[in-house]
Amino acid sequence: MAPSARKALINVDMGEGYGNFVCGPDKDLLPLIDHANVACGFHAGDPLIMAETVSLCKAHGVKIGAHPGLPDVQGFGRREMKLSTEEHTANIIYQVGALKAFLDREGVEMHHVKPHGILYGMMVRDIEVCRAVWAAIPKGMKVFGLAGTHMETIAKEMGLEFWAEYFGDVNYREDGTLIVDRKKKPWKTEDVKAHVKKQLYESRVVAITGKEVDLPVGENPITICCHSDSPGCIEIVKATWEVADEFNKERGL
Repeated sequence: MAPSARKALINVDMGEGYGNFVCGPDKDLLPLIDHANVACGFHAGDPLIMAETVSLCKAHGVKIGAHPGLPDVQGFGRREMKLSTEEHTANIIYQVGALKAFLDREGVEMHHVKPHGILYGMMVRDIEVCRAVWAAIPKGMKVFGLAGTHMETIAKEMGLEFWAEYFGDVNYREDGTLIVDRKKKPWKTEDVKAHVKKQLYESRVVAITGKEVDLPVGENPITICCHSDSPGCIEIVKATWEVADEFNKERGL
């Protein structure tokens, strides 16, 4: 697929509350997005929240993916943990399988899998962690990740359909990797738009140091991630949607 014909879509992490605690205005975000990454209980979410989130996504026609993380509710899956390869694989099988049960109940197919938080970063840096996580995913499944890294290489090696991911509310390092904040920081709307435009139109990003960095892209649609726990997340997603919508219309998509 030529770059000019590659459609830009939006994904948002959802269902990240726990018990009576709510994380993010999921219901308000659903009309603005294409894909939801649903927390599977290890870093956030619980059975009732998973069931409700799947039902809401189905009602809004939003495609659903699994968002498995490290077993760290208190740290929201953003603290690194040392686990064996067997533990990583089993953890992902467990979480993806749990979400699939809720999807089957609603008669909805799983669209993709996207690792959460620091696990995502660990997969970028450590090929063995990456291989252990992707080994848990059924062949042919779509997976979202950072292009040009182990995430893409191992996904293709294992017969997974890799979708490159950009970010509306995450900063990058000079090496093109992501800065995973333990707690999300606010963004100005104009900064979000400039950040997303640079990535979509130029396949480049301004790193936290001010240096411009090339971002590789894959052959599939581009998916842009925003986070429901970012302060002002609705404005962030709206700004991202405006840029993506303009990008798609210019290309007749």
